This record gives sequence, C-alpha cells and structure tokens, in this order.
Amino acid sequence: MKKQFCSLGEVASMPIGSHCILELFGCPSTLLDDVGFIQEVVKEAVKRAKATLLKEISYQFEPFGVTALALLSESHISIHTWPESGYIAIDVFTCGEHTQPEQACLCFVEAFQASNHSLMTLHRGQFAPTIHSTIKHLEGDHLSSELEKITVKTSL
Repeated sequence: MKKQFCSLGEVASMPIGSHCILELFGCPSTLLDDVGFIQEVVKEAVKRAKATLLKEISYQFEPFGVTALALLSESHISIHTWPESGYIAIDVFTCGEHTQPEQACLCFVEAFQASNHSLMTLHRGQFAPTIHSTIKHLEGDHLSSELEKITVKTSL
C-alpha cells in the first residue's frame, strides 16, 4: 500500500491504513479469561504485524471477561472477550506500508484456538472507500479467502 498525503480540501485516493475486524468463535473459555495469556498473545501479534508496541493495558472483568488495548505507533489493537460464550471481538488497525495486520489476525486465530472465525478488512482513508469483506479460514499454516468487493457510492 503506497502512502499518500493530502492537504486540506484534497481527497485521498489511496488508503492510509487497513482496519481488520476479526471475530473468533468456539474458543476455550479458560484462554479468554486469562489476562496474562492475552497480554502475551497481543505482544506476539504486534510482532507478526511488524508493528511497534507503545503501551498495552488490560482490564479483568468480574465475574469474567477481559478487555485489552495495545497502542501502536501505527495505530491500535483492541480485544474484548466473552468467556461464557467462547467469543472474542478484535480490531487491528495499522497504517504504513510495512505493517501486516492480517498476520496479527492469524496469530489470534491460532493462539485462541478458534473453531470458527470471520475477518473483514476495511481500507481506511479513501473518499469513496472500497470495503473488502473477506471470509478467511485457516488451511494449514495459511489463510485462504473468498473476497467480496463492495464499492460504496457517495454523493455530495
């Protein structure tokens, strides 16, 4: 993804970042309620995304559940867990040509042992954004995808 900067009044035609919205289903509840484990997985995901971790914070809810946030120099990662449902909602937003947010998502799928997941990638910062709704599943050590491309029409 090539960087493009715009002055006031101009419109970006190239995306400035990728925002992955990942949902994990069928995860073991013990993993989703282990704040230490979640912190370690976040650090590994940041490395796989080739991003830079500035700060990580997390909160353990009672009776269960964890929210973890990673502030990156390239943007952020957020995780919200529901151990009672085996469900995790994850956002990975990165900017820069060097980052690989989908690799962070693959790390989360593997670490949390999801039996099923969905991944949608939005390319942020475009005037007429193209939304790539992607269903991805793990095949061996790789993600495969079926891509549905939707162009959002805007009017002024």
